[in-house]
Parts: sequence; C-alpha cells; structure tokens
Amino acid sequence: MSKRLNKRSTIISRIGKAGAGIGVTALILAVYVLLAACSPELQSKELTLATTTSVNDSGLLEYLTPILKKDTGINLKIIAQGTGQAIKTGENGDADVLLVHDKASEEKFVSEGFGVKRIEFMYNYFVMVGPMDDQVGLKGSGEADASAAFKKIAQSNAVFVSRGDNSGTHKKELSLWKAAGLEPSGGWYVSAGKGMGDVLMMASEKKAYTLTDKATFLAMKDKLELQMVLENAKDLLNQYSVIAVNPEKHSGINKQAAAKFIEWLTSDRVLGSIEEFCKDKYGANLFYINSSGKK
Repeated sequence: MSKRLNKRSTIISRIGKAGAGIGVTALILAVYVLLAACSPELQSKELTLATTTSVNDSGLLEYLTPILKKDTGINLKIIAQGTGQAIKTGENGDADVLLVHDKASEEKFVSEGFGVKRIEFMYNYFVMVGPMDDQVGLKGSGEADASAAFKKIAQSNAVFVSRGDNSGTHKKELSLWKAAGLEPSGGWYVSAGKGMGDVLMMASEKKAYTLTDKATFLAMKDKLELQMVLENAKDLLNQYSVIAVNPEKHSGINKQAAAKFIEWLTSDRVLGSIEEFCKDKYGANLFYINSSGKK
C-alpha cells in the first residue's frame, strides 16, 4: 500500500473513533476536507500543447493561457504547427496534448494507440478569401460549395496560395480539389509550406486566393488586402478536437496535467469564454461550441 493510502487510512480511522462524539454530517464533511488536503498536487505544472497554427494565430491561445495559469497553475508551452506535424509531435512523445482539426488523422492517431481519446469541443468554418477586385467573381456568385469555386479558380488561372504543409487546412484544401476533380499545378498554384498567418500575408501580397479558417482571417484582416469571397458553404465546416497523448507510449508524458487541461478546457465556463472570444470586436463568432459540456 502506498504512503498516501496509508496516510488516508490513518486519518479515516482516527475520525471513525471520534465519530461517536459528533454528528454524521459533520463527520462526513471532516472526511472530505481532510482527504482533499491529502490530494496530490500536479507532479509537474509544465504542459506542452502541440496545436494547429490557426488556433494560435487567431489569438485564442494567447487569451486562454493566463486564465489556465490562474485557474490550475499549469504553465502552457505551445508548439504551433500544422495538424499533420502536430500529430507527428504527439507520436514522438514531444507533446502532452494535441489541439488539432483533421478528423481522419486524429482518429488514426487514437486507433494506433498514440492518443487516449479524441474529444470534439469547438468548430468554426473555413472561408475562401481573395483579392479586393475578385477577378474570378466568386463573391456573391451563389456557389453552394467550395469545390465549385475551386474549379472556377483553376479555369481562370488566378493565383492560389496553398498552405502546402500537411496541416488540417491543407488537407481540407486537397479534399476540395479532389471533389472538383482537379489536381492543381502550374505557375498559378503556389505551395507555400507555411502557417496560416504567413499564407494570408503572402496571398495579400500576390493578390491571390486562399483557403483559411475564418478566425485567423478575422484576427488579421486589418493587415490584409483580402476579402471573404465564399463562406457558409456546406463543405467548409472546420471541427477542432483535443487529444491527450498516451502515456503508455512515452514515459515522459505529463498525464496529470494533460487530464487537468482537458477537464478545464471542456468546462462550461471556459467553453463559454471561447464562444464569446472577440465576438464583440468582429461582430461574429470566431469559434462555436459543440462539446458535451456545452451545447
């Protein structure tokens, strides 16, 4: 039996002997108070989160990090990278928890034993953005899905900047080209190999089109000469999930802090804060909630 269990057993035994002299309710309360006092602190308050650049570039993590520190004492180290690379970071045991947005890759990560559980908790939408003159004429065109818009871009040879980094956004883009029956190539198609913020800046400079999550675009729009040319299309939903890395795969994983972080992130209070994040500033939600904690 561990020292912690021995200590708790001793406490309960002593309280039991004293129980005859106090009320049952008071006795139960005393047990809970003393057991809480013996509950272990987090072994380490350093937690490494591998996450998609879009969540970071939107400013959401910068907003949440000090709140997390105040509420839990956890010091969050953020590795912002494309979803594909974030998942690889988790597979290598170089992160304790993932916050990513590519369902197929996430389910594979969990099914192969690298992740403990995939928890969907928020979503937003991808949008297509383009130059202010919108030479392809996508804005107001009434396109019902993004793959049709992609086909128009290819037919006109308008410049399109791709993430090209195996991120969740890049994978979404590739699925849309596939749905359009196209394999993009040629001088009009630029593969940047960069994060969302850098790609938006590049698209702005080149007067090009690109696919982005709405939150990052809204957070950066004052720095860009770009406009949204397609949103609310049926094929542009962008689901985010949080996954604890499996400590059985790597001994250095901080499973206590990862569990605490996920519990905190999916609590009603924090989910409410996420849903209201920058809503007043932009007049629209950057993120919506679909966790079991809050509907």
